[in-house]
Amino acid sequence: MSSAHTKTEHGHTDHNYLNHGSGIWSWMTTLDHKRIGLMYFATVATLFLIGGFFALGIRLHLAKFGAEPLLDPDTYNKFMTFHGAIMVFMVIIPGIPAFLGNFVLPIQLGAKDVAFPRLNLASYYIFIAGAAIAASSMIFNQVDTGWTFYTPYSTAKTSNGVILLVLGAFTMGFSSILTGLNFIVTTHKLRAPGMTMDRIPLMIWALYSTSIIQILATPILAITLLLIGAEKTLGVGIFDPDLGGDPVLFQHFFWFYSHPAVYIMILPAMGVISELITAFSKKTIFGYRAIAYSSVAIAAVSFLVWGHHMFVSGQSTIAGIVFSIITMFVGVPTAIKLFNWISTMYRGTVTFEAPMLFALGFMFLFTIGGLTGVFLASTGMDVHFHDTYFVVAHFHYVMVGGTLMALMGGILYWFPKMFGRMTSDLGGRISWVLIFTGFNVTFFPQFVLGAMGMPRRYFDYLPEYTNLNQISTIGSWLIGLGFLVGLITIIHGIFKGEKASDNPWGAKTLEWQTSSPPPHENFTTTPTVTAGPYDFR
Repeated sequence: MSSAHTKTEHGHTDHNYLNHGSGIWSWMTTLDHKRIGLMYFATVATLFLIGGFFALGIRLHLAKFGAEPLLDPDTYNKFMTFHGAIMVFMVIIPGIPAFLGNFVLPIQLGAKDVAFPRLNLASYYIFIAGAAIAASSMIFNQVDTGWTFYTPYSTAKTSNGVILLVLGAFTMGFSSILTGLNFIVTTHKLRAPGMTMDRIPLMIWALYSTSIIQILATPILAITLLLIGAEKTLGVGIFDPDLGGDPVLFQHFFWFYSHPAVYIMILPAMGVISELITAFSKKTIFGYRAIAYSSVAIAAVSFLVWGHHMFVSGQSTIAGIVFSIITMFVGVPTAIKLFNWISTMYRGTVTFEAPMLFALGFMFLFTIGGLTGVFLASTGMDVHFHDTYFVVAHFHYVMVGGTLMALMGGILYWFPKMFGRMTSDLGGRISWVLIFTGFNVTFFPQFVLGAMGMPRRYFDYLPEYTNLNQISTIGSWLIGLGFLVGLITIIHGIFKGEKASDNPWGAKTLEWQTSSPPPHENFTTTPTVTAGPYDFR
């Protein structure tokens, strides 16, 4: 799919999607997938700052630098709830698919837009509505259940703010489903001439697999959240034992969605990394089909592993063994990706610009997250580690070390295409050093704390845990500083960055074969594809 194989017109043009219409109304009513992607970015970035505020508050409280605790127990639980709910449902799940996916997917396919542009805009406004409803629970009847809304506490013992937060998550689920549907139809129906399924970029394979999970798993969460609302408002006995319900049933329902949701977060990140590794190694990706099919395999297996969250819930020994084996099996398609990325770099012309540093950071941190996941998949070890800081560290190494590293790398990689300007490579590198260093300083001590027995979600802890908690808090402020530097780098790039060429990285996928920024219709002439997506020969 090199420029020699693609019939498009090149060169800068005064007319592009950014100036196709002027004024805020043209943005609010746009059907252009690229503009909708940028609106998702602005929204998710704002929510990320709010979620980050709660995270820093939690860590500052747990550092105990002063004699008096920073937060009282109720406020601490509320900070914990809002941090988790915002970061999971409003940042990491929509982050890459709704932002980078919306921007990149149609252009990589050689399409003018997604299959259903109006549905795409509706998805954005549904997301905004859901986020606003959920955020209102921070003002009215604040919630202290934790982001998992475990029953019977969430249905019987807490304020009605739970209903607002649950209703917000329920509403955002529709946005997730509709976006997934749009991506699947676009991938099947709007590919450029000559682009067969074994010629689509690996980013598309990752988004396609993610979309399958979004469509199949999200309704389960929606039903579960509706049942919480019904039990809380109507007194229907579903999860509350006092009403004849079963709280373990809630865990089955919740984790049947929420473990596949982990792969909604990480699969698109893996797609980004595939693009970065091949672009900055200047080499055809090793094992294209293996990486592509492993994305689908991860999506399929993700529905069969929810029970590993419930090893101590009283489920049968046989069920525990089965869930343990299937969970460990997830490591196979994941390892396929990792080893193929390493093989792609082997004897490649590797350069270390900021996006590539984030890709390498992803590989390092996600590997630690994956390996510690194997520990937690073992029933014997999980009994010791369950509900300790070991789980907190594992979760953050996968989600933050994985998804947010890839998101930062993806932003810096596709930034020239989005805005026609380059970001400061030095700013990107400084951001990476701070985030990568701060992340390990924050979360690696938490593996040790978990092994020592410190429980998660507790307001207070024993004196022997103090030093490691203080180290962890110092790291959290380094992470915050790193993302602040990254934000400044992005804003500076938008207004003051150097003009970018159409293909500053020398990449081969279709989005780099049109102008930077692209025209409203993506391509002035429809491209014709005659080779694979990473043909560096």
